[in-house]
Amino acid sequence: MRYHNITKDDMLNGDGLRVVLWVAGCAHCCKECHNPITWDPDGGLLFDDNAKKEIFEQLDEKYISGITFSGGDPLHPANSLEVKNFMAEIKEKYPDKTIWLYTGSDWEDIWQMPLMQYVDVCVDGEFKIELKDTKLLWKGSSNQRVIDVKATLEQDNKKVPVLHCGDYK
Repeated sequence: MRYHNITKDDMLNGDGLRVVLWVAGCAHCCKECHNPITWDPDGGLLFDDNAKKEIFEQLDEKYISGITFSGGDPLHPANSLEVKNFMAEIKEKYPDKTIWLYTGSDWEDIWQMPLMQYVDVCVDGEFKIELKDTKLLWKGSSNQRVIDVKATLEQDNKKVPVLHCGDYK
């Protein structure tokens, strides 16, 4: 897995103050994407022990609510296995921290992926410039959904996501 940046004390990509891992690799290539530099799965830097240590140092801080995986797309084939393994490690080491996942994929296509067991909130769907709305919380276009993953996976019809209205804690 490769990445472009680790953002600290982020308030825009999930609830509370977060650390954000911006992975490399995205096949969606949304028109007017805010981060096209992350599309190339061979771009950026190799995700190594130093990067992991940098993230753990942030997660050690009591004021950090959790981590957000963004990019690029954490579910890109170049990322998904390492992202899953890293999420598992984070949940074991920091069970009270939340994990948010941004992906251009739709919930109906990803809910059965093994890594979803570690995700607290998923923001799904491709960014669509014609549906852009700067007033939306945690997403860029109105087709995207902010999904409570745990609640959704507990219901009978897991394909119908339980959505938030900005009240996620």
